[in-house]
Amino acid sequence: MKMINSQLVLTYFYIFIYICLSSGVILFNKWVLSPKYFKFPFPITLTMIHMGFSGAVAILLVRVFKVVQPVKMTFQIYATCVIPISAFFASSLWFGNTAYLYISVAFIQMLKALMPVATFVMAVICATDKLRCDLFLNMLLVSVGVVISSYGEIHFNVIGTVYQVTGIFAEALRLVLTQVLLQKKGLTLNPVTSLYYIAPCSFLFLFVPWYVLEKPEMDLSHIQFNFWIFFSNAVCALALNFVIFLVIGRTGAVTIRVAGVLKDWILIALSTIIFPESTITGLNIIGYGIALSGVVMYNYLKVKDVKASNPLPADALPVKDWKADKRSSDLYKGDSDISNIDGHKGITASESVVDEEAPLLSSRVSYVGRGQMNNLSSR
Repeated sequence: MKMINSQLVLTYFYIFIYICLSSGVILFNKWVLSPKYFKFPFPITLTMIHMGFSGAVAILLVRVFKVVQPVKMTFQIYATCVIPISAFFASSLWFGNTAYLYISVAFIQMLKALMPVATFVMAVICATDKLRCDLFLNMLLVSVGVVISSYGEIHFNVIGTVYQVTGIFAEALRLVLTQVLLQKKGLTLNPVTSLYYIAPCSFLFLFVPWYVLEKPEMDLSHIQFNFWIFFSNAVCALALNFVIFLVIGRTGAVTIRVAGVLKDWILIALSTIIFPESTITGLNIIGYGIALSGVVMYNYLKVKDVKASNPLPADALPVKDWKADKRSSDLYKGDSDISNIDGHKGITASESVVDEEAPLLSSRVSYVGRGQMNNLSSR
């Protein structure tokens, strides 16, 4: 009994850390980028700092400390899989961070309810999912809710909204490409090797738009560059990736979806306190509530589909120490995909709604059965 209680306490502790880190990173990024606060309005530069730091840490873990072993990566796979995925990954972060310059944190969280819509649309376009009437109605409900929420936004900004929505669709396309490209190639990546291959490539991809768009406007004499501010910001973003992985391993998809929804509401409330411009209206809340109900219904349908083909509980995922045997293929299949752990069913990237600040790892994900995985990988 004491063992069960201690495990339960540890699980809730991980969830608490996840909520704190995810909310903290979002608020931290807003504070750094906002012209009203830290006054560093260079989102591409901030994203490059994150990618450079994550890539350096991953290289140390793989090459120096040998925590995991790198996968066998041919030039063809790198050119046809890793580079396109890294490009859309970097784009989603770039556009998402740029949105902080124009719209409030609260409104950004409301717009992020569109993530399952974007993923579903991209999956249908890329023929990795079928157009179902019930799911389409859910997506329509989410979209209507977001439109109502946008209409009720006091400080609505078209540029910021376009940046955020574009970032959402870029991330959705990255998820689908991960499934289509990496799974077909049979490439398996864990969190460390994902960062090892994708972060440096994303850094290089961001260099061109940074050189053209931000470098000419950067006046070093007027820029506040505090090493510890940027270092702690990058550490928090990296830590969030691994905390999400730990939470998924201890609880499963359903629990972390609930935690993600709780985090969104907490973040919306906190942002209105910390940032006065994040004022929310009754219409904002009504619209977001409608969108959230569509997301909940979508999650319910996905879990119901899984239960029909999976006798195990939808929220059961055994814990396995991925560092113990140093094999990169134990837990991750694809980039955002945990599959076949100790013979159990896994989760797939195309069904995932990732945490916006740690998109290399799925945070709010749906289980699929073994038959669905086989169908997906054969397409």
